[in-house]
Amino acid sequence: MTTPSIIGADVEIEGHVKTAGEVQLDGSIIGDLTCSSLVMGETGSISGMISAETATIRGQVSGDIRAKTVRLEKSARVEGDVYHASLTVEAGAKLTGTYTNLDNPLSQTGALPAPSRDTETPAPDFLKAPTAAE
Repeated sequence: MTTPSIIGADVEIEGHVKTAGEVQLDGSIIGDLTCSSLVMGETGSISGMISAETATIRGQVSGDIRAKTVRLEKSARVEGDVYHASLTVEAGAKLTGTYTNLDNPLSQTGALPAPSRDTETPAPDFLKAPTAAE
């Protein structure tokens, strides 16, 4: 087992990041990230595509996510499409884009047609955060 690569909250990286190991992201990446496992903290952000076996998102993503297992926690803000084999979304997480279930989302990179953005599908009620009136 390798030690995770930690990108602290005060670090900003411009360019693509690739590692065979785990990344713990509290800073920001402007570019694509490829890793085996991503754990993004609430202060973490990525403007680019994420490709990983597992991705736990607590911060902000502007770009697509391709991972076998994706977990969007309540503080997650994602603007992009999510391609996954398994998806978990906590109440309060925000996803602006589409989500597509695939047997192996990592092997199908580039093989998918662009998703239609003509219609917006609202999130199911059980995924929506309660309002102050409730």
